Amino acid sequence: MIMKTVLILTASTGEGHNQAADSLADSFKSKGYNTVEFDFIKESNKVMNAFVVDGYKLLATSWPKFYGNLYRISDMQKFNDKFMKHFLRNIEYKVYKLINQCNPDIIIGTHPFSVAVTTKLKETRKINIPFISVVTDFKVHYAYIDKNVDAYITASEYTKESIMERKIPKNKVFSYGIPIRKDFLLNYNNIEIKDSNYFTMLIMGGSMGLSAISRVIKKLLENENDIRIIVVCGNNKTLKRSLEKKYIKNAEYQNIKLEILGFTKDIPHLMEISDVLISKPGGLTTSEAIVKRLPLIIPFAIPGQEQENAEFLVKSGTAIKINKIKQVNEVINTLITTPSILQQMRFNMDKISKNYSIENIVTLSEQLIKRRNDAYNI
Repeated sequence: MIMKTVLILTASTGEGHNQAADSLADSFKSKGYNTVEFDFIKESNKVMNAFVVDGYKLLATSWPKFYGNLYRISDMQKFNDKFMKHFLRNIEYKVYKLINQCNPDIIIGTHPFSVAVTTKLKETRKINIPFISVVTDFKVHYAYIDKNVDAYITASEYTKESIMERKIPKNKVFSYGIPIRKDFLLNYNNIEIKDSNYFTMLIMGGSMGLSAISRVIKKLLENENDIRIIVVCGNNKTLKRSLEKKYIKNAEYQNIKLEILGFTKDIPHLMEISDVLISKPGGLTTSEAIVKRLPLIIPFAIPGQEQENAEFLVKSGTAIKINKIKQVNEVINTLITTPSILQQMRFNMDKISKNYSIENIVTLSEQLIKRRNDAYNI
């Protein structure tokens, strides 16, 4: 039997796209597929990759309002139909070359720019391979929208509706969830039981920056309840060193446990033992929290997709957005004294994640491959 091949197109504008690609690759491998992951901007054009990836980081962190305006301006059909496909022309050539080399049975994109590249190849009839686009946020940007996409994977029914509002047929959209690591579906209570004596907060997002996280920690250390604060800095070593110097060395807290971690693969476990997550509302991190039934407190959101994610999460009753850092203790105290609020938030998360299934994405891929093969008598 000939092994089928899946080509997964990703890009490094935020780790969520790459992590979703890795999760998909693992699932397809377990089903006997040959998998090819391709960072299609980085591997095609180093200059463009620096412009797109570094430009995104710079604008999102240093000029968020400007980034938000750019996000809104680009959220139009004409912009994406005319500008984006022309902008990505050089990348299109490299992706086409790779397709000819690996001859995939199906292509999956975890980044919106993969839509412009792949659908252009389908429009010009250079390829007739099924293409699935994974939407990695809770509201769809027009960069994802194209009639030549064979199927969309969304994070929620709300996302599905936002795609349908842009004239994509219902039978092309599947709310199977953003692909996350299988670790998040496991139960970790046998490793460490949640300490009921402490209200535990997990703070994530090294990308929030030193100043933002430091202000959150400083305010939480004023809380008079018995609380445990676990801070995950990820690969941001500068942030970790600075927080340790400021809050750990020569510091003693009567009613508070404070732990500052660097990169760790134990996020599923940490979510399992936490009561709330304090984080920016990135699509993948949010999806992981939803699966873990871990309510969110959102102190920051970059204008654009994160702001839209925050609006959805608040509206769906799974997150609390605070406008000023000084409000964080007021929110924490309310959650401690009124546990029914957290219980309702967890219930709302259950409703969103009930259809999440990476296995269903593999099954859908099989169906699209069969439909294509039948049509072309392959």
